[in-house]
Parts: sequence; structure tokens; C-alpha cells
Amino acid sequence: MSGISPLMLPAPSRVVDQIVQNRALLWANTIPTVKATCAGFALSLSVSFGLSVALDFMPRLRRALFPIFVVSQTLPLVAIAPLVVLWFGFDLTPKILIVALVTFFPMLVALVDGYEATDREIEDLMRSMGASRLQVFRSARLPSAMPYFFAGLRISITYAVVAAIFAEYVGARAGLGIVILNAKNSFRPDLVLAAVVISSLLTLCLFGCTALLQRVVLGWRDVEGHR
Repeated sequence: MSGISPLMLPAPSRVVDQIVQNRALLWANTIPTVKATCAGFALSLSVSFGLSVALDFMPRLRRALFPIFVVSQTLPLVAIAPLVVLWFGFDLTPKILIVALVTFFPMLVALVDGYEATDREIEDLMRSMGASRLQVFRSARLPSAMPYFFAGLRISITYAVVAAIFAEYVGARAGLGIVILNAKNSFRPDLVLAAVVISSLLTLCLFGCTALLQRVVLGWRDVEGHR
């Protein structure tokens, strides 16, 4: 006997029991979280890639907008999330937007830094052979950015699940965030931790998918070389 009340710190076996006993509840609420995470991350990926290309082709635009993006990351999520839910309601849209807001900046920075890491000699050689700026970007700058991109992708995907759960916690009809909120209000720390375990497993699964995608895109030898 440890003398610690289960209401304060439930035993791991109790948490596992809650996962088994409430598997239907947890599964039903995991699906909305996965949908919000994947949709928000897809939006974030599209915006960050498109914006990174625009910033690479227009340096003046980069100098003008990049400080704004940096300042946007200083805004507290705890203040922004309730406003997004208030403006867009309790459906999937606010969760998608919050996930996108949280995850797009690391990928944007990774892509921009990757473009800048291109070997100048390769660029000069391509230009001397008559390559256009688009051809240089496609054949030299974009491949150079891929290892940086996947590094940003792995960082962002870990934020995505947390952002989705936080958005649900602020306001939603279903999701792991709702399970955590209801369990907390019912003084059920065992169920809270059960939902946390599921969210951690979900994050690990998505992280593993990004690592697998990197190996497929860059190749086993290239991935090993950039570790």
C-alpha cells in the first residue's frame, strides 16, 4: 500500500482497466480528434508549402511578412482558441483552424531554411547552363529543403494532436478533449490518464507515419545520411 489516494494518483493498472472498460467511449472520441488533427495538419501543410515558395521567389515579401509570422507565434493559444470557437462554432472547423495555426510555423521555417541551404555552386552552374529560376527551384532548392521539411514535419505532427485536444477542451461536441474535460469534472483521474495514454499513442503513431514517409521519399540511405 502506497498510501496515495486513487483520486490523486491512480495506479497504472487502474488506468489500463479504464482503457479496457471504456474502449468504446475512447474509440468513439478518438475518431473526431484524428479527423481534426489530419484535416488541420493537411491545411497547415498546404499553406506553409505555398507560402514558403512565395517567400522564396519574393525576398521582399519574406522580409515584410516573416516578422509578422514570428509575432503570431507569441500569441497565447489559451486566449486565441476560445475566440476561434466563438467565431466558428463547435463543429470541426475551429479545431482544424487551431491545429493549422499551431503547426504551420515550424514547417514554414524548416522549408525556408532548407531553400537557403542549397549549394550555391549548383545554383550557379544551373544558371550558367540557362536554367530558369523555376527550374533551379525545382531541381536544386526544393530537393535541398526536403530533409529540413521532414524535420519540421516531425516537430509539427507532435503539436497537432495536442492542439486538436486543446481545441476540443475549449469547446466541442466530441473528442478526447471532451473525455478529459468530463472525466476531470467527475473527479476521474484514471479516465483522464486513460485518454492521455490514447492521445500519446496517437501522437506516436502519426510521428511514425511521418518517419516512414521520409524514408519512402528520401530513401533509406538519404535518411541515414541526414541523421
